[in-house]
Amino acid sequence: MAMDGYRGFLGLLVSALLVGFLSVIFTLIWVLHYRGGLGWDGSSLEFNWHPVLVVTGFVFIQGIAIIVYRLPWTWKCSKLLMKSIHAGLNTVAAILAIISLVAAFDFHNTLQIPNMYSLHSWVGLIVVILYMLQLLLGFSVFLLPFAPLSLRAFLMPIHVYSGLFIFGTVIATVLMGVTEKLIFSLQNPAYSTLPPEGIFTNTLGLLVLLFGGLIFWIVTRPQWKRPKEPNSILLQPNRSNPEGVEGSMAINFGNVDKSDSDLNNEAAARKRNITVDEAGQRSTM
Repeated sequence: MAMDGYRGFLGLLVSALLVGFLSVIFTLIWVLHYRGGLGWDGSSLEFNWHPVLVVTGFVFIQGIAIIVYRLPWTWKCSKLLMKSIHAGLNTVAAILAIISLVAAFDFHNTLQIPNMYSLHSWVGLIVVILYMLQLLLGFSVFLLPFAPLSLRAFLMPIHVYSGLFIFGTVIATVLMGVTEKLIFSLQNPAYSTLPPEGIFTNTLGLLVLLFGGLIFWIVTRPQWKRPKEPNSILLQPNRSNPEGVEGSMAINFGNVDKSDSDLNNEAAARKRNITVDEAGQRSTM
C-alpha cells in the first residue's frame, strides 16, 4: 500500500536519523574530548557514561521505537513482529537508562555528593520509573496474548499518550542535565563567557531538541499511520475511533463470517425439513 506524502516522510525520516546519530556522536565527542573520557571507577569518568547512555538509549533508540510502526517497508510484516521490535527497542533503551542512573549515583556516592536535590534528578528519576511502568504495561497488555481485547482498546490511547509524554519529558530532562553539568563544570573559563565546550554542548542540546521535534512530527501525522490489516475491524471502547493511534487492535472476522454463514445454511435446511415433515403429516391426517 502506497503512503501519502512518501517523499516528505522519507525526507523527515532521514533527517531524524541523521540528527539523532549526530546527537550521539556529539555526546561522545563531548565526554571524550572535553570531559576526559570514559571509565568505571567512581570518578568523573564513570559519570561520563550517564550522558552517553541517556542520549543513545533514552533519546535516540526510544525515538526510533516510537516511529517504527510508521515505516512503510514494515507494513507487510505481521503486527506481532512489529510489536516485538517496538518492545525490544524500548527494552534496550530502558537497560541503558538504568545503567546511566547507576553511573550517576555511583559517582555521587564515591565523592560524597548529595543525591536527588536538583530538578533534573527529580524529573529524571520520575521519567525512568514511568518508562518502566509503560514498558511493563506494553508487555503485559499488548504483546502477551492474555489481556482482553476490550482492555487493550481502553488502554491504547493512554499507552500512546504516555509514550509521547515520557519521550518529551526525556528531552526536557536531557536539556536540564546538560545545562546543569556545564554550570558546575565550567569555572575557568566560566560558562557565561561562552567557552568552546559551552558552545559545543549547547549545539548538542539543540540537536537533541530537533530530534525530538522531528519524531513528534512524524508520529503525529495521520496520513503516515500504519494502515489497518485486511479483513479486520477495530475494537474501540464506546465504538469510538481515535485518530493517530498506533497499533490499534484489529480482529480478523473472515473465519467467523464463514462459520456464521455455514450455521445459517444449516438452520435454514433444518427449517425446510421441518416444514416438509409438517406438510406430510397434515396430508396424512
